[in-house]
Amino acid sequence: MEKRRTVPVRLDVDSDDDVLLRETVDEFLWTANYVTRHAFEGEYVTTSKTTLHDDTYEDVRDEGRLHSNHVQAARNKAADACKSVVERRKQAKKASIPHFTSPHLVYDHRTATFHNDYVSIATVAGRIEADYVLPDKERDTPHSAYFFSDEYETTGAELHYRNGNWMLHIHCKRNVETDTSEQATTENGTVLGVDLGVNNLAVTSTGTFWTGEEFDHWRREYEKRRGDLQQCGTRWAHENIESIGRKEEGRFKITLHRISNELVNEARETECSVIAFEDLTDIRERTGASWGHKWAFNRLYEYVEYKAAEYGIEVEQVDPENTSRRCSTCGFTHPDNRQSESFECLKCGYENHADYNAAKNIGLRYLRRNQTGDDGGAPVGVRLNSGTLNVNGEHEPPASLEA
Repeated sequence: MEKRRTVPVRLDVDSDDDVLLRETVDEFLWTANYVTRHAFEGEYVTTSKTTLHDDTYEDVRDEGRLHSNHVQAARNKAADACKSVVERRKQAKKASIPHFTSPHLVYDHRTATFHNDYVSIATVAGRIEADYVLPDKERDTPHSAYFFSDEYETTGAELHYRNGNWMLHIHCKRNVETDTSEQATTENGTVLGVDLGVNNLAVTSTGTFWTGEEFDHWRREYEKRRGDLQQCGTRWAHENIESIGRKEEGRFKITLHRISNELVNEARETECSVIAFEDLTDIRERTGASWGHKWAFNRLYEYVEYKAAEYGIEVEQVDPENTSRRCSTCGFTHPDNRQSESFECLKCGYENHADYNAAKNIGLRYLRRNQTGDDGGAPVGVRLNSGTLNVNGEHEPPASLEA
């Protein structure tokens, strides 16, 4: 199993090199947009990297100044974006032609060489060297844990320009063998179901709630600030809108990291081998969430996925159909079972918080989808705050309560 990490490192760039990096980024964005426009010229969208390379490489090399490997990286970026558009259109969703504007640049080992204190990177006018601006290496930081660790291999990076700084997001990876003792604790373990929503960002089948009140408060606050500044229309206002966006993203990332840590710890403490989420594809349409919420759901899932992998815990998505309408006790499904945040089964009378009921159903959905009926390590139940639910939805109390 591969364990991947991305470590952001600020670069110390002088004025001359700053100009070269800006020119290189401009060329990279122009190339990616050129390839994208070409992909959409025909009757069908071209997504093949080989075809796009054959059709555009010579033109881009003749008209631009990019290193050949940067041309390939820009082509790959464009091809991936085109594939995403095609997939969305197949699902009858709106998707316009991609256009790249965010200042960034993709590097691999052919265009960047990573040293202990500095990096050598390619530009449109040869290579430049830039020192890292790092925290104390003795401190417990991602830099010391991953970038400077002998256990990790540096695979590449993306250069970004934000808030007046050049930031190199360095990709690191290492191969991890799942520890046999860790496997022993999760074999034939249980599933932790997780429901995502607007009022409660996350609710688990063990009854742990992470409220969305703080998220909503700051989302509204930042939207109000942006709205006030947009009415000004000045350059100063525009710069402040960008600053607000960075602050908003930073604040929300901190919150989501905290929730993901706590969620993974919940799975470890209750000896769960799987964390099951609902499929995130159409979650905005199902929940009435904003784009900000959808971003938060996707980011939270990503954080949980890579953090859980360290402990041999799988993270999966299941079909969310009727998980909010189905009774987790008797299985009766009806739209009127749920009223806002309250759930009351019209058949058996089971009552509980609607999000908690949904989290249990998500866990049960995974359990039924993967139950093998043998001793092959498949999860045997959905973890609750008191015992488990088996594949039939029957509650099994802890051993200490069964005597």
